[in-house]
Amino acid sequence: MSVSLEGALADRGRWRIDNCSIAMAMEVLGARSTMLVLREALYGTRRFDDFVRRTHSTDAIVASRLKRLTELGILAKQPYREAGKRTRSEYCLTAMGRDLLPVVFGLMQWGSRHLQPEGKGPLTLVERTTGEPVVIEARSGDGRSLGMDELALVANFPIDVASSDDDGSSI
Repeated sequence: MSVSLEGALADRGRWRIDNCSIAMAMEVLGARSTMLVLREALYGTRRFDDFVRRTHSTDAIVASRLKRLTELGILAKQPYREAGKRTRSEYCLTAMGRDLLPVVFGLMQWGSRHLQPEGKGPLTLVERTTGEPVVIEARSGDGRSLGMDELALVANFPIDVASSDDDGSSI
């Protein structure tokens, strides 16, 4: 079972996508430390020292990840000042960063289900008011839950047609 490729995409040997959105996202999010910084931002961590402590990463790695996520617009720096101390920055999720919630929690659910003993991780995402578990899944525009066999990919613009010796693997 897999996602259906529709229209010009049906013949996988005849096309490729050089600007693949998944590849582009992985350029941003691919490092483990980046995902841990995002996890912490979603949990409410805002200050540099807390990111370092909670991700078990070095100052240099956290500084690099925070700088990159800020440059990309996923986090925004906001100044704060504690009494008697210099002004420092804290990091807040932007709308772009908040859009990563299903990605991060989808990975958490997958890891809990498939990598944890008895399929249960240390944390469960629940609806605050009811305590009911939240499920990250594919849904249609009208809210229906969809299985993989109900999904199809279509091209949003003309795709590059590969030469006959290209296997189309660049997607």
